[in-house]
Amino acid sequence: MIELATIGDGLGDALAEIATALRVPVLLAAVVVLIACAFELGRYGAELWRRHGGRSRGVELTDLVRRAAADPTSAALYAYQAPSGFAAAAVLALAAARGSGQPVEVEGALADYELSVQRRLDRTRILVRAGPAIGLMGTLIPLAPGLTALGDGNVAMLADDLRDAFAATVIGLLVGTIAFALTLSRTRMYTEDLTALERA
Repeated sequence: MIELATIGDGLGDALAEIATALRVPVLLAAVVVLIACAFELGRYGAELWRRHGGRSRGVELTDLVRRAAADPTSAALYAYQAPSGFAAAAVLALAAARGSGQPVEVEGALADYELSVQRRLDRTRILVRAGPAIGLMGTLIPLAPGLTALGDGNVAMLADDLRDAFAATVIGLLVGTIAFALTLSRTRMYTEDLTALERA
């Protein structure tokens, strides 16, 4: 029994050392996901401007495809007015497919659009999961040395550890919330675009 207790203590100490070694990488990961979330938020703002206040304002995606198919020489101009880069590629591909009269090419263009949408959505879907997970890790890792410091009467060290833990929690929840909202909003926008492309 004494040997089992010794082995258990040794394993616990090893795991504690591993967790302590992960403290800096986890805090760096929290900064990385925050920057990634800010980047996606900026990209979303650019998408909204392009869709509602920029070059595609008042232009229906269905009309763009029909105009591009009717006038293939100006297809690039119509695609430029599409609400996103992959919608522009879909406008060009659908216009070419309609011009050739091959339904398989139309299906391929729509499939390519859906794949592009999924790749864009996967970025924020990852942040939805990774943000809170990294925040939780960043919360729990500093608590062990903080509690040890409390046992030794070092309140200042405990305060520092708790500050890091709470900061990681806030960052994780913030990233997860923003990424979830971006995912929902983008899913709605891209679904509307896909419906418009299918109608065309």
